[in-house]
Amino acid sequence: MALLEFKLPKNLTKALKITTYSPKRQQVRVLKKLLKKARFTEFGQKYRFDELLLAKNPTKKFQEYVPTYNYNKIYAEWWHKTLEGKPDICWPGVIKYFALSSGTSEAASKYIPITKDIIRANKTTMVRHFLTLTGYQDIPVKSIGKGWLMLGGTTDLQKGPTYYAGDLSGISATKVPFWFQPFYKPGKSISKTKDWNLKLDKIVEEAPNWDIGFVVGVPAWIQMVMEKIIERHHLKTIHDVWPNLAFFVHGGVAFEPYKKGFERLLAKPLTYIETYLASEGFIAYQDKQNGKGMKLVTGNNIFFEFVPFDDQNFDSEGNMVEGARVLLLSEVEEDKDYAILLSTNAGTWRYLIGDTVRFVDKQRAEIIITGRTKHFLSLVGEHLSVDNMNKAVQLVAGELNLSIPEFTVAGEPHGTFFAHHWYVACDEHVDKELLRNRIDQTLKDLNDDYAVERDSALKNVYLDVLPEEKFLAFLRHKGKIGGQHKFPRVLKGKMHQDWREFLKTGA
Repeated sequence: MALLEFKLPKNLTKALKITTYSPKRQQVRVLKKLLKKARFTEFGQKYRFDELLLAKNPTKKFQEYVPTYNYNKIYAEWWHKTLEGKPDICWPGVIKYFALSSGTSEAASKYIPITKDIIRANKTTMVRHFLTLTGYQDIPVKSIGKGWLMLGGTTDLQKGPTYYAGDLSGISATKVPFWFQPFYKPGKSISKTKDWNLKLDKIVEEAPNWDIGFVVGVPAWIQMVMEKIIERHHLKTIHDVWPNLAFFVHGGVAFEPYKKGFERLLAKPLTYIETYLASEGFIAYQDKQNGKGMKLVTGNNIFFEFVPFDDQNFDSEGNMVEGARVLLLSEVEEDKDYAILLSTNAGTWRYLIGDTVRFVDKQRAEIIITGRTKHFLSLVGEHLSVDNMNKAVQLVAGELNLSIPEFTVAGEPHGTFFAHHWYVACDEHVDKELLRNRIDQTLKDLNDDYAVERDSALKNVYLDVLPEEKFLAFLRHKGKIGGQHKFPRVLKGKMHQDWREFLKTGA
């Protein structure tokens, strides 16, 4: 039976009704719903949620009463209590699940609360997104009704005193709706496998037994598993085993660097669809073919605020300063970078998730991800963003006909001045000096501040070309394999030290 033939449960069908309200009005309704549900929690009592609900302008009062938080602050003041099993702290009840998230630059794991309410909300958004796929001209309806492979973390979660913890993808896989289970691959048995390499081996062996219509995951890991399947079963392309494979749902990193490598594994083009699913919530998804960006989920369970990502609101290390300017959705402008604050039904309140976005269509609340607050380089005022880096690599790779699936950049001293050090993954023959010069020049063309500083205090650019496997080996070495783990585009602090040591010793 095809997936689209299933009748959705009544409560989910009701939740899926697409509201006709404007994004601004949706956001007010979402905030009121969150405040009402959490008003008897410790957090709700401290910040007088009952009073906020009676205010003429609850959104502005919410901003006046409730402080902003980063992870360290909200954990120290509130979330540590939820890990101890105490109920009704930031959200009603006991928190039974936590998503382990270390981002891509920090060593210690963060415990992000995952409530029943947010799991339910993520499912609703997932199905809303799924239903938009029928409007994509390049996706055959039969492929939507086939199996889907989600390459995520293990569903065999870590057991704490009163909770379970693991990758969000692993937690989500344990909660797959019954009406999706016949189509979900690799299935419950393989998904429980903790050893990432063993899990991949099982997937590779079982691949010919599945009829896969679409794949979901981080590009690097999806590409690797497809390469292994082709090699193991002596195929020319992945379509030799999955002829109905039509689209790839990805997120977390820019896809363009991987596209050339992907296309070498295919007999026919795939449609690439971007989503924005973070540990803190399902934030946005691409809802139409050839859309400029992803549409924010403004009418479900997330109240959004935005902080202009500039020198007035963030320090040189990417930390939000005291008294930073915070805007509502209705106050943002197109083509400017913003850091996101989220309030959700997981007890996340005015929480800085660390990502930066840019609005490409304000009326539709459509965004692109431009980087992270701590993943940028501005040693001397060059203000080099991940978006700049991605574009430069994409343009130069196309110009030189290269596949560059991974790269990372670090700032280094250069005498009394500074330099950037690029590490680029490429398994083809490449003129390293030509690549260095072309990336440097392209960045000058893209970023005026960078161009100015390259003639001043940013004295040099170094570049090393490494096999792609070296990047994956480092992630394995750090215990960051599979699931939602990505290689950081900017290396700072301990991660930079560990990378340099790894390149020297391989361990």
